[in-house]
Amino acid sequence: MRILLVEDDRRVAAALSSALTRRGYQVEHAATVAAALSAAPCDLVLLDLTLPDGDGTEVCRELRRRSSQLGIIAVTARGEERDRVLGLRLGADDYVVKPFSMVELQARIEAVLRRAAHTVPERHLIEAGPVRIDVGGRTVSVAGRDVALTRKEFDILLSLARQPGVAVPRERILLDVWGTTWADRHTVEVHVGSLRGKLGDATLVETVRGVGYRLRGA
Repeated sequence: MRILLVEDDRRVAAALSSALTRRGYQVEHAATVAAALSAAPCDLVLLDLTLPDGDGTEVCRELRRRSSQLGIIAVTARGEERDRVLGLRLGADDYVVKPFSMVELQARIEAVLRRAAHTVPERHLIEAGPVRIDVGGRTVSVAGRDVALTRKEFDILLSLARQPGVAVPRERILLDVWGTTWADRHTVEVHVGSLRGKLGDATLVETVRGVGYRLRGA
């Protein structure tokens, strides 16, 4: 998961970047409005509303205009109610007032990412090569052969099938299936191994070293 950290205090930014990196996130730091608006695409933005070259609320407004699915959490010392309401009205998904604990921030990040994932409409049927998934019926077939999967195996396959041919990070799978990025990553490996066996072709789910897994496309 890619997080854009918009924070002008470099000591705060360094501490947050380090803590988030230890938790498995890829973090890009931006210290100004200009840098924030020119940063690479990400999954979530942690946004300080007080920036040296402008107001963070304008960053919030512009980022929300660009994407309705991007997760945005305002992280700021502005604790008054009118500031919180303004940030939320401009498009922030949540608001955290400094000082805060990493436990609280982690919980809010996970909640926002879950909500963002659920806003993407599900197609009823997904096909990737010989794999056919009935999302509503929660059934799977491979080359016309029905495959019985456990709930976790189905959810992992669905997480990969949303983007066939694209590498899906382990952290994304953990969030989609277990609702957290704190779970033991070996849990994913065990379930993927079982999924491969049931699909009958281990090459359908490819390991992407250092990233995660990919469902082979057509």
